[in-house]
Amino acid sequence: MNLTFDKERFKVYLGFGGLFLLLLLSDQLINRPHTFVTRAWNNLWQCAYVTVLNFILFEYTLPFFKLQWKRILIGLLLVCVHLMLYSYGLYAWRLIGISLHIYTSLSDHSSVERGVSTQMAYSAGSILFFGVSQHIYGYIRLKQATQQLRIEKQQAELNYLKSQTNPHFLFNTLNNIYALSRDKSDRAPESILRLSKILRFMLYETSGAYIAIEQELKIINDYIALEQLRYDESLQVTFNHHVEDLRQALPPLLLIPLVENAFKHGVSETRGEPYIDINLLVKQRQLDFVVRNSSENDLDKGGVKENIGLSNLRRQLELLYTDYRLSVVQGTDDFTATLYINLTSHV
Repeated sequence: MNLTFDKERFKVYLGFGGLFLLLLLSDQLINRPHTFVTRAWNNLWQCAYVTVLNFILFEYTLPFFKLQWKRILIGLLLVCVHLMLYSYGLYAWRLIGISLHIYTSLSDHSSVERGVSTQMAYSAGSILFFGVSQHIYGYIRLKQATQQLRIEKQQAELNYLKSQTNPHFLFNTLNNIYALSRDKSDRAPESILRLSKILRFMLYETSGAYIAIEQELKIINDYIALEQLRYDESLQVTFNHHVEDLRQALPPLLLIPLVENAFKHGVSETRGEPYIDINLLVKQRQLDFVVRNSSENDLDKGGVKENIGLSNLRRQLELLYTDYRLSVVQGTDDFTATLYINLTSHV
């Protein structure tokens, strides 16, 4: 058994004692207003005693009382000691207060036993109040701890998803630069320069929980410009956006997976005239993001198989928002990803 004195727990019991005193004073202010000041001092003197005693009871005595034979015997002895302290002890504390002129006797007890029984009733009320208060306080603290663990777990999972998404995004970009370098393209130096800008953004701007939508638009434009270096003028890319407030907060790199998917699994596999059509609308904190691209995937192969970028995005949305929709539709010659987020529904 740990007998160390816990100052923080004692402060909690001081709070319980304050509430108990307030409850008593409220009752006496209503029912005995003519002796309120005197009774207030009396209750303050008694409440100090029962606060310390209840702290010992609930924090040390009861935890010691476990289902072990030796401890049961010792625990019973301790309970008997507490009963004496709650009755005769409180009566003696009252007499000490009277001798120090702190406690004013408002009634004379016909016998010691009568006075002790009166003090025991006071103690029983305090035990009930402190017991209920401790239970409620413990329940609230448990809920808070559970909530904190849930938040920490979600944050850890979000960090893990970001740690997967960022290297995946970088790997695909490096593959594009490798293709340009292998072909000894004059665009290779420019692609490296643009990649450095994206890396700078990923290193210094995405560490926080949010960024402004304006920054997300900038990284999307930089990524589009980098990807277009691989293609000739046959690739048509349109990016339309209307945002009421460019300073609105958005988790970093939340939209980029849909754009990346359009390039990697769409136009790169299109033999005809490839295109990508991107539309972003943010109005009254409602975000609509649609990415449509050319595609030549075979519909007979079954439904859409989500890659790591899409699956991670879907999981991030589950952790971040309560009101959202993400749908991907494979057509005969196109692929459409639609994302809706109610930005006010952030968890």
